[in-house]
Amino acid sequence: MKVALAYSGGLDTSVAVRLLQEKYKADVITVSVDVGQDPKELKEIGKKARRLGAIKHVHVDARKEFVEEYVFRSIKANGLYEGYPLSTALARYPIASKLVEVAQREKAEAVAHGCTGKGNDQFRFDTTISIKAPKLKIIAPIRELNLDRKQELKYARKHGIPVPVKVGKPYSIDENIWGRSIEGGVLEDPKRAPPEEIYAWTRAPSKAPAKPRVVEIAFKEGIPVALDGKRMSGLELICKLNKIAGTYGVGRIELIEDRILGLKARENYEAPAAAVLIQAHRALEQLVLTKQELAFKQVVDQTWADLVYSGLWFDPLREDLDAFIDATQRRVTGNVRVELNRGSSRVVGRSAPYSLYDEELVSFEKFGFDQRDAIGVIKFHALQGKILRKRMGK
Repeated sequence: MKVALAYSGGLDTSVAVRLLQEKYKADVITVSVDVGQDPKELKEIGKKARRLGAIKHVHVDARKEFVEEYVFRSIKANGLYEGYPLSTALARYPIASKLVEVAQREKAEAVAHGCTGKGNDQFRFDTTISIKAPKLKIIAPIRELNLDRKQELKYARKHGIPVPVKVGKPYSIDENIWGRSIEGGVLEDPKRAPPEEIYAWTRAPSKAPAKPRVVEIAFKEGIPVALDGKRMSGLELICKLNKIAGTYGVGRIELIEDRILGLKARENYEAPAAAVLIQAHRALEQLVLTKQELAFKQVVDQTWADLVYSGLWFDPLREDLDAFIDATQRRVTGNVRVELNRGSSRVVGRSAPYSLYDEELVSFEKFGFDQRDAIGVIKFHALQGKILRKRMGK
């Protein structure tokens, strides 16, 4: 049997290569999909896969597609799940899609991934694969053999599998251009403060530059198109903003997250560019969308994020919600200035051609209408409440 394995080079997928060979008698084709991981690690992945016995390694550069087809949609939807930018969840869909494409091209009978039975990614991989290629068999060796982290490490040592984690620092790290997640080890104790060693993209706020920096982001129809006056691709803009905001310690997030299975997990994220861009995007929406649009879009955005988190990117409802979101974004064009300052970011200015802000109407210094016109409106304000109290004798 020939199997295409989504391969990251980490503990789970490295162990999966040998398990597929030993337990499933499979010829393994490893597939790495570049969605913005560390370039140095990506270079080593292919060599490592071949050392583990993979008959072939396929590398797919999906960075541009990931940004333009997934990240941009997430920005327009203010894609936050329980307060943090969707990053790991979002990247699973292009990875699973490319895995299917490779499997079909290589005439594999099955696809495999390194997901465990406790995590969220099994939903994202399995649903995407079953939709894209329902006839392909799905194998998840770690889940099917019910292995825990200690058992995996023991198996890796026994079979000479080099892994990037140690018993003392068994962190599980996932990285793409939109964010970096860190879990496991001492992080599983909610009482413990995250050690500084887990961070790679962000500087400790105490060591960030003392002088704040203001960045200006230009949006066109909800999509970021320029940084500090320089137009650039989405990929370039996000990479650059990750470095700038990360230098100021912006984008560190710690929370207790509700997983799909109902488990609560302690999670840590680094998402400098994502945090700033979504903050800026929401600020621009406040300026150009009506009160009613903002209220309804908040519900839509939350539903959108829940679908994406839960493995339902290809659900028809997500596409329906995108239609509404895209309609609102036609006016979300303008510039937003964000101040970065030792672990925090705040919007300090915004402008837009479709701004609903009217300085003459709102100013305390001048009035654009006769103040006495408000009296008639106030007489009918809370009218039903006044009638009710009268009926009740109050």
